[in-house]
Amino acid sequence: MEFRQLEYFIAVVETGSISAASRKVYVAQPALTRQMRLLEEDVGTQLLYRHARGIRPTVAGQALYSEATRMLDERSDIKARLLALGSGQTGKLSLGVTVTHLWVPGVAKLMGGYRGRFPHVALDVFPLLSGPQLDRLQQGTLDVGILYLDDHAQSDIEARLLQHDHLILAVPTTSTWVQMPPKKLAELADAEFVWGYRSISPVYYDRVVAHFSRFNFEPRVVQYGADNITILSMVAAGLGLAIVPAASRSHPMPGIHFIELDELTACDMPLWLAWRAGNVSPVLDNFIQMATEGF
Repeated sequence: MEFRQLEYFIAVVETGSISAASRKVYVAQPALTRQMRLLEEDVGTQLLYRHARGIRPTVAGQALYSEATRMLDERSDIKARLLALGSGQTGKLSLGVTVTHLWVPGVAKLMGGYRGRFPHVALDVFPLLSGPQLDRLQQGTLDVGILYLDDHAQSDIEARLLQHDHLILAVPTTSTWVQMPPKKLAELADAEFVWGYRSISPVYYDRVVAHFSRFNFEPRVVQYGADNITILSMVAAGLGLAIVPAASRSHPMPGIHFIELDELTACDMPLWLAWRAGNVSPVLDNFIQMATEGF
């Protein structure tokens, strides 16, 4: 029994004649008659009753008509769903974004645009620092991440540059630095800083420290925060100063004043889109394409 034979059989039942069915399915009458005979031989019982005014289904034929109609509808539904999956129209995508960049206009536009273009894809967004993102990408528990990478990414990770960022100084609005902003990092030698742990984002941490070494600057750290949002909240509370990515300005926080320094602007902080090499996923491919077009 073939789907093609079922389509022919349905046409015969609905039109009530071989000649009318042959015109409907574009098959010659002898060939259509033969296919109906083969179908009856296959199921082992008579399906069609021939009479002077045409053809009508037997009891078995009526049952087959109902089942055949359901099967063909299900086949069409399966084909549509597989096509949607294969083209990335449906599915699931897990996205990691550094906490700092959740409010960056380009990232917000990318997430909103992807959701608008592919409304049937479940987009799970996880606010994660670069280190945990990289770990989860390598473990295969995250599909794609927006994060900081070094210049020599791991061989099992593929990446595309999204944009360049730099560093900026964050001070409490009550700080004297607001009225008399520093021009050089050396002026901050005695200032107290809030900092992040290297273990939670090694690539970011090492890049910043390497840049500071060019100016013989080492911040005097008195407090630690888990991520940049936490660090900025501590700055707003007056616990110290912080040096953070300039993208942090996209998430305005009361009590914070940002200061540009040439020596901080010179620190290139490239933001990357990264995914595990060999991750064959249409929903991922669509996201990568949109990210490439949007940044």
